[in-house]
Amino acid sequence: MAQDIWINLPVTDVEKSTSFFNAIGFQAANVGSERAKLTIGQTTILLFPDAAFEKFTGSKIADTSRSTEVIFSIGADSREEVDAFIRKVELAGGSIFGKPSETDGWMYGAGFADLDGYRWNLLYMDESKMPKR
Repeated sequence: MAQDIWINLPVTDVEKSTSFFNAIGFQAANVGSERAKLTIGQTTILLFPDAAFEKFTGSKIADTSRSTEVIFSIGADSREEVDAFIRKVELAGGSIFGKPSETDGWMYGAGFADLDGYRWNLLYMDESKMPKR
């Protein structure tokens, strides 16, 4: 069985979303005339126009202004990386819903929404401080 996973994400404007994701440091490029490929580490996310996504799924997309269906979590290598990344998000037009902060003495993270309101979590985990069970 194949082990690759592609996440399909509807967006209002593929070009604007591609520019946003490139501005925050991801690799995004147009693929064909109506979609873009976003690569984060080993994960591929395909960005589709809302109408195309609705057509092949047979259902309406979620209204991200009223609800959250998923949160994408990304690992960071340091607290400084979290801080710098969040600054890039703000400059690129994203919104911050969770300012950088520490949790439980070993996790440091922040949350942001992209141009379409999808929520992302950036998290640095200091495993040397992680509680032992």
